Amino acid sequence: MPSDHQSDLTERVREALTAVIDPELGKNVVALGLIYGIEASDAGTVRITMTTTTQGCPASAFLVDAVRYAARSVDGVLEADVRLTHEPRWDPGMMAP
Repeated sequence: MPSDHQSDLTERVREALTAVIDPELGKNVVALGLIYGIEASDAGTVRITMTTTTQGCPASAFLVDAVRYAARSVDGVLEADVRLTHEPRWDPGMMAP
């Protein structure tokens, strides 16, 4: 079970990721449902699992870098490990209403 510090850091990272906008859809990666998971350690390491709207998305490298940068901008984050996956495959039903 995550500590209060881990939960707080996770939520602050999630909030920071709302600043990352998908250049093709014009919405943030959290609202699009592209962020599958955020795990924070007490030591300040954050692991983010994310996807893109398509497996061959031309913006993949940009989005991974932008997510890493946004996570590192959060006070208390010392390292951000961003992992790209396509399982499960993204679909529009994953977007926030």
